[in-house]
Amino acid sequence: MLQATVNNKKTFAITNEDGQWQIDDKPANLDIQMQPNGLISILYNNQSYTATVEKIDTKNKELTVKIDGQPYTLAIKEPIDQLLSSMGMDLKAMQKAEPVKAPMPGMILKVLVEPGQQISKGDGLLILEAMKMENVLKASIDATVKSIKAIERTAVEKGAILIELE
Repeated sequence: MLQATVNNKKTFAITNEDGQWQIDDKPANLDIQMQPNGLISILYNNQSYTATVEKIDTKNKELTVKIDGQPYTLAIKEPIDQLLSSMGMDLKAMQKAEPVKAPMPGMILKVLVEPGQQISKGDGLLILEAMKMENVLKASIDATVKSIKAIERTAVEKGAILIELE
């Protein structure tokens, strides 16, 4: 059984045994076909939908699709993920927030965050000038800024801890 959570709101239990789909233990007339043009044809309970895949995040087992122009984010939990969660070992929750380190020697031009600030994966944290180029260091995971070690207009060595996250 798979668990699919749509837009972080509604969770469904999905099974497919011998070609018979069930959603939340109710039979579902479901047919999904990939088309040569990249579109996905979905027939669900005698209604037709057209979908396109917008983004696939295999690490977090998330898929963003557009169905008839409306975006949906699906988070998938396989049986092993469900078992780990039930044992308190959710892999997403166990991701440790590693400190942000200088990838190369350079000068801190600007710190873009402050202690206590909630950050999301991909958010800019600071600007490091190295070899006459400005580099924006970004968050690798969702976290909270614990402390800032970097000081604007100071030089840093490769590997220096710039920001601690929690």
